[in-house]
Amino acid sequence: MHPEILSLSLFMFVTSCSPGPNNVVASHSGFNHGIKKSVPLMLGVIFGFTTMLAVVNFGLINIFNIYPIIQEVLIGTGTIFLIYLAYKISFSKSSTDSKELKPVNFIETFLFQFLNPKGVIVAIVAVSTYTESGINFLNYSIWMLSVAFMFAIISIIFWTLLGKFMRKFATNEKFIKLFNYVMSTLLLFCIAAFYY
Repeated sequence: MHPEILSLSLFMFVTSCSPGPNNVVASHSGFNHGIKKSVPLMLGVIFGFTTMLAVVNFGLINIFNIYPIIQEVLIGTGTIFLIYLAYKISFSKSSTDSKELKPVNFIETFLFQFLNPKGVIVAIVAVSTYTESGINFLNYSIWMLSVAFMFAIISIIFWTLLGKFMRKFATNEKFIKLFNYVMSTLLLFCIAAFYY
């Protein structure tokens, strides 16, 4: 067992369940598309984040240490994409026109995890804090990845259900537009939080 399992669990709980790009988009998807159509997005986040964390853990962190510019480029690219996503959410068409709705798919969400500034920062901090080189490296890595995987599931399900729950209050077009504006604004606040 990881000697810092309580601290690791608390870290993963706070970072995965706090508002961030994945959670905001999951709520938006749950609200506009429902649970069933949001499953590919949910799976993309769960497996994408865990895979990205594993890639950072098993080598990418060394590259970041040697070439920190790569980390900056990834975070910058992710920020630009998130601003674009906030724009798309804010001005998305009415969810009453189901033919216009296109939920985010698995591959898009999976690949986005490698550009998600919050996710990349969380992965670097987690690897730096909760793994160590030497005899315990594999054991600590497995525990860290397992805890991250578990909280990714809990978080993305909660935020998607929250969006679905909010749909019950969507009695008119104004509320739907307001919800999309709020989600877009939250996403922009998430971006700002990465830099301050």
